[in-house]
Amino acid sequence: MPADRPAPPVSPSFVRAHTRPARPSLVPEVVLHVAADVVALWEAIEVERGTPPTEPPFWAAAWPGGQALARHVLDTPATVRGRSVLDLGSGSGLVAVAAALAGADRVTASDVDPFSHAAVAVNAAENGVAPIGLLGDVLGEEPPAVDVVLAGDVCYDRLMSERVLPWLETARARGADVYLGDPGRPYVPTDRLEQVAAFDVPDTESAPDLPVRLRRTTVWRLP
Repeated sequence: MPADRPAPPVSPSFVRAHTRPARPSLVPEVVLHVAADVVALWEAIEVERGTPPTEPPFWAAAWPGGQALARHVLDTPATVRGRSVLDLGSGSGLVAVAAALAGADRVTASDVDPFSHAAVAVNAAENGVAPIGLLGDVLGEEPPAVDVVLAGDVCYDRLMSERVLPWLETARARGADVYLGDPGRPYVPTDRLEQVAAFDVPDTESAPDLPVRLRRTTVWRLP
């Protein structure tokens, strides 16, 4: 496939066939389709696309930063109620679904992965919320006009952090409330942020043959 040609859309049936519904430990109100076997899912994606995936299927897990953000939104629905919301780096759509359940007026999910778009649609339907708007990579553009930006687990490496943090600062400067969920990664400038909540979240990256460890995960607000 030429590099400048968008990837074709993914059928929601692919997500349903290769995941199982589960309730994230910190957000049991939400049903989320997650991978039962990540290796098998990688292989299925390769068969579906005809080429090995270049990125892990981030959309098939409930990451700690997203769980913390979703928990915060459901605990404090005034954060999003009646407001327009962008879930940046949406993955599974967990945070977007939580915002919809908490009464957001309009919810949009942004992710570069077309499999994520299918997962967001499946998870929105699974939880009985209205269809969630979908966007691709927005980091090369001006932030959209929304009231709230929710960003879970977006600072997972240095290069991504260098892209996303200035974008979030621009969104904040334009009037959006910006919240960042992160489990203590070293690329988050905590000295420039305001802590609004913290939770202990089971680590999705724990080895399957080892006891699950808890990660202290913080919801930060850009002041």
